[in-house]
Parts: sequence; structure tokens; C-alpha cells
Amino acid sequence: MAFPLLSSQRLTLTPINYEDRDAIFALFSDQGVTKYYDLAPLTQISQADKLIDLFNTRYKNGEGIRWAIRLKNSDELIGTCGFNSWSIAMKHAFIGYDLKSHYWGKGYALEAISIIIKAAFDGLLSCGALNRIQADTVPENNASEALLLKLGFNEEGTRRQSGFWKGQFHDLKCFGLLSSEHNL
Repeated sequence: MAFPLLSSQRLTLTPINYEDRDAIFALFSDQGVTKYYDLAPLTQISQADKLIDLFNTRYKNGEGIRWAIRLKNSDELIGTCGFNSWSIAMKHAFIGYDLKSHYWGKGYALEAISIIIKAAFDGLLSCGALNRIQADTVPENNASEALLLKLGFNEEGTRRQSGFWKGQFHDLKCFGLLSSEHNL
């Protein structure tokens, strides 16, 4: 299956390629963007290349997908989103997303995530039609939690100290959305 290109009124979702390395570096070197990530802020451009490799390898191996979020009017990469992993057998996936801090609070994340949720539940991705999409947040990440709730996700509980990165354990709040609950 070819890499799915998706679009909305203001955005296009496309593959991430090496021409995007400067934009990926700018995105993931921002401490505000990576504050709740299991990734330290990037400090070298070569790290952006490795991240692009990771995203593309996941898709090539059928393990997940990551799109570049681009402004339709300029083609500028303003973030990424996708399914960090999926299980074809279990019909579920774990979602992830990020935006350059300059674009926070303008509805772009809501618009982008709405597109990929619909594609996943409609069976337009190589993983087939999903039944469940899960998101995990660090409890202090209020903006991400608000986004998930706006998208119809249900908060399902907190898994205590289930993440470990940046030298410490993190609680993770679990949010889930079922295909039968999706009404975008």
C-alpha cells in the first residue's frame, strides 16, 4: 500500500523525508515540545536524520506510521502525527503528535488528529480498520489531555510509573477511543 496522503481545509499530511531535516530539528530541539516526550531535545542535526529514519522504518516494516503536518498554503512542516505502533491482529494503535510551539492553540492538532483517526477507523491505512486508538499522556500535560477529550477519547486511568525516560519514572494517563464511539 502506498503511503496515504491526507488533507483537510488547512493541512496536508505527507511522508517525512530528509528534505524536512531542518524542520524536524527545529521541532524536536524545542524544550517546550519535548517537555513530556520520552525524547531529550535534539542538539545535533544528525539526530533529526535518525528520527526521520525511525519514522520511515516503522512504516516500511508495517509497525506504524508518522506524517508530516504541513500548512496547505505554504507546505511548511509545522509538526508530526501518527500511530507510533499498531497491532493488526488486535486492531488497535497508539497515537502520537506534536506541533511547533508557534502553532499551539490554533486548532491545527485537532484538525490533523481528526484526519488520521477517521482514516484509521475507516480502514484507509495499511493496518486495516482499527477498533481502538490509545493515547498516553504525562499527567501534567493538560493541553494534550484537553485535545484528547475534545476528540472524544475517554480517560481510562493512570498507570503508575509505567514510563522511564530522562532519568526518572513517569506516571502515564491512558486515554482510549473506540470506533463505535467515534462521531467526528
